[in-house]
Amino acid sequence: MADLLSDDEIDAQLPDGWSHESDRIERTYEFDSYLEGVGFASGAGGLAEEAFHHPTLTVEWREVTVELTSHEEGGVTTKDIDLAERLNELAD
Repeated sequence: MADLLSDDEIDAQLPDGWSHESDRIERTYEFDSYLEGVGFASGAGGLAEEAFHHPTLTVEWREVTVELTSHEEGGVTTKDIDLAERLNELAD
């Protein structure tokens, strides 16, 4: 189990493009086509499985929204920050 991060720790470590909302962090990625978004979501699923940390992914036309929280701990931990950084790398 990972320790919960304080609001100040979350804000200091939050990767580019991500926002801190209540007990989660989230980001909406934009793509040129629906299929690019689906491809990103598939890659995100692979990264999440490797990390054994599973986000909420919402796929819409040309957008994928990712929400991360550590349910067992009841909020944001370093696992969420780490996966958010990896998802940013995937999107680049």
